[in-house]
Amino acid sequence: MKKLLKLEELAMFVLGIFMYGLLGYPWWLFFVLILTPDVGMLGYLINNRVGAAGYNLFHHKGIAILFYFFGMYLSFPIIEMVGVILFTHSSMDRIFGYGLKYDKGFKYTHLGEIGKTNG
Repeated sequence: MKKLLKLEELAMFVLGIFMYGLLGYPWWLFFVLILTPDVGMLGYLINNRVGAAGYNLFHHKGIAILFYFFGMYLSFPIIEMVGVILFTHSSMDRIFGYGLKYDKGFKYTHLGEIGKTNG
């Protein structure tokens, strides 16, 4: 099942790259911005609860999709791009097992504990 979920995330990652290409922004900008959602981790400098909330805010695909559609509705391509970057980054993270965080700590995610091997 884990491989199937990773393949699904890979498909969404490819979709995000495709959607970025449709926006017409330069590709160098994509590579500069793809890691920016990780600023959400800075909350962990305060505590686990703030860190999890910040991380989840910047890595929630529903929020990414809302940004994209909001930008499309307002005809603001830059807001669409924010949505695409958030979505693509979240898919990339989930390919590597980094899911949405629980308040217990960074390594506790909805995909399981980071670094824990199963079997």
